[in-house]
Amino acid sequence: MSLSEAIRKRIRYYLKQNDMTVWALFKASGVPCSTTSTFMTGKTELIKLDTLLHICEGFGVTLGEFFSEPMFNTVEQEKDDE
Repeated sequence: MSLSEAIRKRIRYYLKQNDMTVWALFKASGVPCSTTSTFMTGKTELIKLDTLLHICEGFGVTLGEFFSEPMFNTVEQEKDDE
């Protein structure tokens, strides 16, 4: 699994855990819905670390808690299209 896929999966987990929509996440984090949506649909492959930090703050978790999921121990580097 790529890092981006793992991050998407983790964001989906927290959205479900907190019974939140992307709109509710925007209200809690300040990260625009368009930014979150384009990343979650894969239109944007990478997410900036400071953006992810704001998303974590919206969920009420630290970056450490976010990345504490074992799947992050085995993620693979993103592949460049050559």
